[in-house]
Amino acid sequence: MNRRNLLIRAGTLVAVVGGAWWAREHLLWPDPKLAFADGKASAWMPYARRANVPTIRARIGGRDVVALVDTGAQYSVIDRRLVAALPANDRKMFEMPLVAYGVGGGTQMGRGTTLVIELAGLAISGLRAAILDLGPLATAEGLDAPLIIGRDVLGQAVLAIDPGRKHVRLIERASFVPPPDLATTAVRRDGSALVAEISVEGAVLEAVIDTGASSMLALDMASARAAGLMDGRPSVTGSSLVLGGAMDAEVVTARTVTFAEQLYERVRVGVFDQSSLPTFPAALIGMEAFVGRRVAFDIGQGALHVSRRLDLTIGGPAEP
Repeated sequence: MNRRNLLIRAGTLVAVVGGAWWAREHLLWPDPKLAFADGKASAWMPYARRANVPTIRARIGGRDVVALVDTGAQYSVIDRRLVAALPANDRKMFEMPLVAYGVGGGTQMGRGTTLVIELAGLAISGLRAAILDLGPLATAEGLDAPLIIGRDVLGQAVLAIDPGRKHVRLIERASFVPPPDLATTAVRRDGSALVAEISVEGAVLEAVIDTGASSMLALDMASARAAGLMDGRPSVTGSSLVLGGAMDAEVVTARTVTFAEQLYERVRVGVFDQSSLPTFPAALIGMEAFVGRRVAFDIGQGALHVSRRLDLTIGGPAEP
């Protein structure tokens, strides 16, 4: 698989999982507890995979795994095969009905487990994660990341990402001071998701910011039509990984996209079939939007801080 195809697949792959909707409004789901080794922040953690989505190394039950850090995922998820491989005393199951829906229309029923996760300079305890078949996302044919860290964790701290150096860290909210070169970008909370305005060839849309998505922008068919992208311009078909399998997605090129006061030209946009679920996001902004920029997400407070796009990044990961 060449790099171009990999990015198409990775972008839609995690957009689908990242955008998963869970029917659990009436279930008790306590927040996990975060304990920073120095009381303020984790260490800077390098990406564990070559893809441009943030993946980090984690430890569960004495086992080293790779986790996708995904602001598009409402809840954390662990692959069934990884759960089966954990020692019995680290598999603390609980019986709660969980339903996950993917863009491709597939539905999965799952159970839950309570996890303790160790990161560099951070321990996460009491994390209730859904157990699902993540399919190729959890295998070497995909991202090889059998754990998704979702907004149930990320909403408890500030998530800082330096895409240029491919590093991630989590910062205690009370200890976070935005650096002067990071500007506050207008966003709003929709449930626990961060939603921002994005202009596509002059058409203004709202999109969920999804660090699990590799590509800059993915739209459902209705949004793509509203933006004028389905006007007969050339398109290609890409294979997109979804919950437990794969589906086809159409890829078109937008002449201009504007996000966070930055103009992008000739942006490849993945177009997927809209979900029948009214709460499913119609548009997703992925990591390509932050190339050459640094970003800090305060999901719990509904805030986003982004640097201006740079042509050159010098030095190691900067604070935050």
